Amino acid sequence: MSTQLASFFSITLWKQRLVFWVGAIFVGLLIVAMTLLSEWAGETYRLISQQYFWFNFIVAPLGLSFTAWLTFRFFPGSERSGIPQVKTALEITGNLADRNRLISLRIAFGKMLLPIMGLLSGASVGFGGPAVHVGASFMASLGKAVKFPSHYMERGLILAGSAAGFAAMFSAPLAGIIFAIEEMGRALEEKISSLVLTAIIFSGVTAYALLNNYIFFNDKSFIMPWGMTWLAIPLCGITGGFLGGLFSKIIIRGGRFLKKTGISIIVIAFASGGAIAILGFYSDGDSFGTGYSQATEILTNSAPMDPWFPVYKMLASCATFFSGIPSGIFVPSIATGAGFGVNLAHWFPIAPASAMVLLTMTAYFSGMLQSPLTSFVIVMEMTGSHEILIPLMATAFFATGTSKLINPTPLYRALCNSYIPPKKPIKTDNEE
Repeated sequence: MSTQLASFFSITLWKQRLVFWVGAIFVGLLIVAMTLLSEWAGETYRLISQQYFWFNFIVAPLGLSFTAWLTFRFFPGSERSGIPQVKTALEITGNLADRNRLISLRIAFGKMLLPIMGLLSGASVGFGGPAVHVGASFMASLGKAVKFPSHYMERGLILAGSAAGFAAMFSAPLAGIIFAIEEMGRALEEKISSLVLTAIIFSGVTAYALLNNYIFFNDKSFIMPWGMTWLAIPLCGITGGFLGGLFSKIIIRGGRFLKKTGISIIVIAFASGGAIAILGFYSDGDSFGTGYSQATEILTNSAPMDPWFPVYKMLASCATFFSGIPSGIFVPSIATGAGFGVNLAHWFPIAPASAMVLLTMTAYFSGMLQSPLTSFVIVMEMTGSHEILIPLMATAFFATGTSKLINPTPLYRALCNSYIPPKKPIKTDNEE
């Protein structure tokens, strides 16, 4: 009997496949719940803050400091985005104790609960990073419980879970694959790639069935006729890449500076909450929440935009990061990039405004992450903008090149350094 045929009739392998499929579906369900709760929480806080002037300045500082205390007291390892933790876990081999500090069921639970508390405190919270962290933590824990083969446990289930969470969050299966390759895995073995694809399919279908492309900006007016309009590509690429790189530099340098000061994270979170309250006051609440509703309004031209909105949103995202609470930056960065795109289209109307918004979204995202493939694919899938695929690709690479000039180390690579366990000194014969 051939190896393939024996594999097909193996009861043990079919049990593992069934558990894996159910796990991928469950990841999709978790991301759906997180998505729906996030929009409810963000909108609830915004409505209350607009009714009561004092609400921001009390709830935001106290709420963020309490959430930060819960994070570092009961759920250490769940702080901030979660993608650096997953990337570091992928690089840890043979030491499950170090890996469990970064991905576990406890961390997954905290990653689902605490970002909602952050949104109810006015923070600028995205769920891209948390979705990746939850997916990786859940699938790795599931594999451990069911005793999956070692070659799956080492990297496969973590990659599959992270890609499944990403794809389900954005209803973007192709972006999930690219994300797993470009940002998380850098390379995929044949056996692992099948795991990633299967997880993306099951979680993505689950999210799509329940949300029906919940995060999806569909507008067929995204066109760029050949000619002078293509000058928008370097304009948006360089500008968006610079701003995205600047955001990353602030995050990296600011985080290092605050760590050196030795100030308690609770105090930092309280101050961050005060900054978020001030930004929310001047932005009329637009800097609160995920930014999804603002991005939708920009892309559908359903409401006028304050020219300062992208600045407020970018600063609110920085303050949220410094507070240490579990939160992502993907959706807030999409809203920020869209806001900068509106301003560029107003100041330099050389191409259709809708196209310039998309190009700047892609550029800001790519400049922030320095992952050009993930950036243009996710924007293309979320907007259905296949007509301007080539301009999106070119813009992403312009942006990445610009970002590297001011921030040579990619954001997540720099953030991974704080999670790498210290190397144990090797004892010499003389010391023994």
